[in-house]
Amino acid sequence: MKNLRQRLRAGDYVIGSWISSGSPVVAELMAAMGFDFLTVDVEHSAVELPETQALFQAIRSGHADCAPLVRLPGDEYAVTKRYMDAGAAGVIAPLINRPEQVHAIVRAVKYPPLGERGVGFCRANQYGTRLEEAVAAANEETLVCIQIEHVDGLRHLDEILAVPGIDAVLIGPYDLSASMGLTAQLDHPDVLAAKQRILAACRARGLAAGIHVVQPDVDQAVHYLQQGYRMIAYSLDITMLACLCRQGLGEIRRRVPQSASAA
Repeated sequence: MKNLRQRLRAGDYVIGSWISSGSPVVAELMAAMGFDFLTVDVEHSAVELPETQALFQAIRSGHADCAPLVRLPGDEYAVTKRYMDAGAAGVIAPLINRPEQVHAIVRAVKYPPLGERGVGFCRANQYGTRLEEAVAAANEETLVCIQIEHVDGLRHLDEILAVPGIDAVLIGPYDLSASMGLTAQLDHPDVLAAKQRILAACRARGLAAGIHVVQPDVDQAVHYLQQGYRMIAYSLDITMLACLCRQGLGEIRRRVPQSASAA
């Protein structure tokens, strides 16, 4: 079966989600449900590297074909390569506003000659037992996805996308709208225009455009796919749990008011 990077390069679309809870049980269950990828968010959550490795293991346990990704805390070489060694199938790099940041990410994710990722015994090569095989395949298999989520990124969009090594570009709609002074106004004409510009730029360069559908809104996800986005991050574990609880409790209390329950 094609890996995530190969599928995107072949023109397929992929649907994943975000893991913020740090729960291996949740990660394993979500993988078993059929997501193409699950991204451990270490930018906005309290999840650290040892927990992330356990989450990667849980994702692969849930479904061997579900790609474990990590949303990085930044673009530092020493940090990025450790998440790769822990078993990430790729990275999502947040808040990319300059081409230099992309160069730093590719340098840490890819082995020579494409990058400068160090070689050491780690989970990514089964602790040294598959070292040569894993290193030989890694550059072809590992995904580099950057996030454009700020007006500064828009200003330098053409320069950023020209950097070799990018596979996908994921829009962070909330941060993008906030940087425009339009926080959470995702349907504002200026925000819509910014998203359309990113989508068009990705198409022109043959890159997969993606977007985070933060609320678990099926219609919105379908709409984006029909527009031409090929990488959908469908909500996140804590948000889906909150929505399900809110909807269920609201429906129960609507159908059985307190006065009727006490009667």
